[in-house]
Amino acid sequence: MPQHVAVIMDGNGRWAKKRALNRLRGHKAGIEAVRETIRCANDVGVRYLTIYSFSTENWKRPQEEVVGLMDLFAKTMLAEVDGLDEENVRVMTIGDLSILPEETRRAFEKAWEQTKGNSGMTLAVAVNYGARQEILHSVQAIAEQAAATGEVPEMTEELLASGLYTAGMPDPELVIRTSGELRISNFLLWQIAYSEFYITDVLWPDFDRYEFLRALLAFQGRNRRFGGV
Repeated sequence: MPQHVAVIMDGNGRWAKKRALNRLRGHKAGIEAVRETIRCANDVGVRYLTIYSFSTENWKRPQEEVVGLMDLFAKTMLAEVDGLDEENVRVMTIGDLSILPEETRRAFEKAWEQTKGNSGMTLAVAVNYGARQEILHSVQAIAEQAAATGEVPEMTEELLASGLYTAGMPDPELVIRTSGELRISNFLLWQIAYSEFYITDVLWPDFDRYEFLRALLAFQGRNRRFGGV
């Protein structure tokens, strides 16, 4: 069983288009898939689940969709946090929350405060997240510390990783991407160096616990050599 599974949730817009609905209806339909995935991951013993909710590039989408998504994030997080807390799930975010609308930011902060003492699965929600920006953020922090102390540290993988949003988390062993797209989309570029990928044509709102279990079974059938033989 992988300790850490990361999911690129894709296909909400296409799901809605196939039904002659607006894109926001597709995002709302995707919430049930999020619930199913969290429950299933927790049930089978996954320790970390990271879901890619909103990238730094998603701000380019139509304003109506962005505003609707931010409102949806806030309402969903507030509605789900009690249930997650009861399941002993710890909620955290990765990404830069500073430019999110206040209501959305407060909803995520409330979820973190309420669940930070939980010892079960960690749910990491990637919001306003971009992997290039994450790596740059870590390098800038190292440079600022060196400038303040006058000492240039030895640059190691461990030092750079310690400044990432995911510091303290194991790297994902499995990355799931829905809707059949074959790209990484600026997601966890440092962390997925040796991750296994599972691509499915299923659109995100149709992704259920059985699809998640199929991904886990596919992972368990892989031979992970990490460059060896």
